[in-house]
Amino acid sequence: MQDLTPTVTVEVAAWVTRLVGGDGTGRRLFDEAVRDGDTVADVLRRFSARFPELDAALWLSGRKELGEHLEVLVDDAALGVSHDLDSLLKGGEQVTILGQFMGG
Repeated sequence: MQDLTPTVTVEVAAWVTRLVGGDGTGRRLFDEAVRDGDTVADVLRRFSARFPELDAALWLSGRKELGEHLEVLVDDAALGVSHDLDSLLKGGEQVTILGQFMGG
């Protein structure tokens, strides 16, 4: 029997892959289940809870606001453009976590 639970793809890119068992290059993809009423924040909290280093880097204390060194995109748009942490997910979206880069 096929599982019909909706999922989002969580992509972790570049140096951030070190925080989820990677080597700090490329990208890693994970399927994360979406429950009825889940927001971007709900999915990110559930996902990051499996990776303590990512969890510590992604969230400020209390896990209500994102830390400043990681960027989150939903369907290739930065949070604040078409989604925010409280946006509902229905499944099929791609949530990307990548490190902020500073120019110089």
